[in-house]
Amino acid sequence: MGPLEGFRLLEIAGIGPGPYCAMVLADMGAEVVRIVRPGPDPFASRPSHDLLSRGRRSICIDLKRAEGIDTVLRLSEKADGLFEGFRPGVMERLGLGPDVCLERNPSLVYGRMTGFGQEGPLSQAAGHDINYIAVAGVLAHIGRAGQPPTPPINLIGDFGGGGLLLAFGMVCALLECTRSGKGQVVDAAMVDGAAALMTIFHGAQQSGFWKDEAGTNMLDSGAPWYDAYETKDGKYVSIGSIEPQFYAEFMAKTCLLEEDIPAQHDSARWSELRERFTTLFRSKTRDEWCALLEGSDVCFAPVLTMAEARAHPHAVARGSFVDVAGVAQPRPAPRFSRTDSGVSRPPSAAGADTDEVLGEWGLSESEIAALHDAKALG
Repeated sequence: MGPLEGFRLLEIAGIGPGPYCAMVLADMGAEVVRIVRPGPDPFASRPSHDLLSRGRRSICIDLKRAEGIDTVLRLSEKADGLFEGFRPGVMERLGLGPDVCLERNPSLVYGRMTGFGQEGPLSQAAGHDINYIAVAGVLAHIGRAGQPPTPPINLIGDFGGGGLLLAFGMVCALLECTRSGKGQVVDAAMVDGAAALMTIFHGAQQSGFWKDEAGTNMLDSGAPWYDAYETKDGKYVSIGSIEPQFYAEFMAKTCLLEEDIPAQHDSARWSELRERFTTLFRSKTRDEWCALLEGSDVCFAPVLTMAEARAHPHAVARGSFVDVAGVAQPRPAPRFSRTDSGVSRPPSAAGADTDEVLGEWGLSESEIAALHDAKALG
């Protein structure tokens, strides 16, 4: 199932971007084994809701024991790739650094997920998504004029600039390995990935098209015709009528053509235009606006919650969400015409598949029993 079927990968379990990378690779058909460490599991009573762990089996190995480290090294010999999300140097201190693993398996692709990267003055600093996108020059540009920056949940650093780009890097290196037969290290830093997502804006800013102040540009809530507005029933709708033909349709459908209002690109009078749009959208409910504008070339959409998005007719028609073990969740993306992807299995409880996986990966029953006796397995 999926275009990555046949690849075997090891995930040294962490939080956020690492599991997301593993989920994406598993969604695409790779066999990903999740290696967790002994300890409390926040999803122990409801493993099916740990959606980032879907599609793969879980084994529990104590990385503080020599026998556990040796077990991971043995598994790495049979793997196409391994990826981890510790601070720089942690895997080396454990005896699982890339030099050791690549010596055991020269064709191994070794992925590393960090916030600030493997080197640099901030490489050892603790941080979270908000910090990485702040120093990457992203957060300063998200928010309304005159207001503090707005954290855009942890989509940009953790998942877009982090996990997704690590998955892309892993696939690139796996593809190259099929030609060269040689493994390599993939250094995925969230500061790098978040900065890369801003590429178009760096060009726009240096050309003078984009201003540094948030909330004053075309796509950051500065333009009144690219924003979200409250409706009569307290819900919200969005418009993105950038192109002149789309803006003209918006004006025609809302009867604003009949009024004397500022021109679309007269930025000095955008505040007047926004005030008129605010009054306009508050005159109808969200459903009434959908009946008038949805599906047209206005570039309109209702602002939906997650639950509402799952029930929207377009999502239903495309099967954009699936039910796995009673939990609704996004379908794997993108889609493929011949080797389509899918969720192969619901999330496993931490360590639930330890003996099964170790047996399949070449350890004998007596070796597994000895590892249990040495308390190297959970």
